[in-house]
Amino acid sequence: MHCKSCALVTSSGHLLGSKLGEKIDQTECVIRMNDAPTRGYGQDVGNKTSLRVIAHSSIQRILRNRNELLNMSQGTVFIFWGPSNYMRRDGKGLVYNNLQLINKILPRLKVHIITRHKMLQFDELFKKETGKDRKISNTWLSTGWFTMSIALELCDRINVYGMVAPDFCRAPNHTSVPYHYYEAMGPDECTMYISHERGRKGSHHRFITEKKVFANWARTFNIHFFQPDWKPESQSSRYPAVKPMF
Repeated sequence: MHCKSCALVTSSGHLLGSKLGEKIDQTECVIRMNDAPTRGYGQDVGNKTSLRVIAHSSIQRILRNRNELLNMSQGTVFIFWGPSNYMRRDGKGLVYNNLQLINKILPRLKVHIITRHKMLQFDELFKKETGKDRKISNTWLSTGWFTMSIALELCDRINVYGMVAPDFCRAPNHTSVPYHYYEAMGPDECTMYISHERGRKGSHHRFITEKKVFANWARTFNIHFFQPDWKPESQSSRYPAVKPMF
């Protein structure tokens, strides 16, 4: 799979009211995450889906909503990721067992999993960019991390919709939006980002650190951010190195 241009559509509440759906759908390849729906939100997020990257924690919601997310997804490629024990093929791998079930129900569906070897590569990439060992720092890489990394391999140009700049949530007058555009009464996005970033007990996503990495990547690769629109400053002084808060 190779695309000259990709729209990477996040699940952020920043997309609500954007009316970017038509522009997104005009992109050669559209990438979405987890169980983010398009039905009822097409005006803002579009309806086309070329690739969907899904976390192990979302698979039950995918199965519950299979009429929308699977049955109506001819031509869509699905990539699932999860801990290696979830992908075991000896009957004890929760995700792998569910994917076998999906394959029986929808044998023509294009379903792939991220292998253990590839997962280790993503871990090493995180350590290289941040200086932090993922496991030692109690960090779970987010679906956004996997999706952006995969998009870099597939796309010549990446237009990211709904992703804020790394320092967005530090601004005193930042806009408050739901973490998911499809959960209007859900948690506030910045509250979620900050609580995970600073968390030390238990495993957490490091959303803000990941966005610092993406900002650095955008200086080298053809990555652009919309809704909100922002550009990493060209000077290396702004994000000279990713310094995690955790």
